[in-house]
Amino acid sequence: MPCQLVKPVPVRVKYLRDTASPPHRGTDQSAGLDLSAALSVEVAIAPGERAAIPTGLSIEIGRPGIAGFVFSRSGLGAKDGLTVAQGVGVIDPDYRGEIMVFLLNTASEPRTVRPGQRIAQLVFLPVFTAEILAADELSDTGRGAGGFGHTGE
Repeated sequence: MPCQLVKPVPVRVKYLRDTASPPHRGTDQSAGLDLSAALSVEVAIAPGERAAIPTGLSIEIGRPGIAGFVFSRSGLGAKDGLTVAQGVGVIDPDYRGEIMVFLLNTASEPRTVRPGQRIAQLVFLPVFTAEILAADELSDTGRGAGGFGHTGE
């Protein structure tokens, strides 16, 4: 049974390159959809360097209040040192351009991205807009203004 607690989010996918692969789940219980490199040739990434890898896909999220989030693939990051460069990529609901995955090579040796290789995962999550309210004072808490490490962890 697929991993779902609520009705699936309809997502329209436009294929922009002949080398694009459909986003797909690794298993029925996978939380994210695998995104693949829509490359025609391999791309080498030197240690500490970044590369923009096209997916050949653009999307239209069919439910208000949902955005797409591009996360690193755990195996690619843990085994090969290739992670999403900005930590997590955000695909706003009104973005219609190509999904590009910026990979960072955290390994000590060059890494190669192959055409069709699974490079990231796309997860759809609810988002909340903020109503910004100017305030002269904020409520007191037990932590207050204590910074990093303040809680003893």
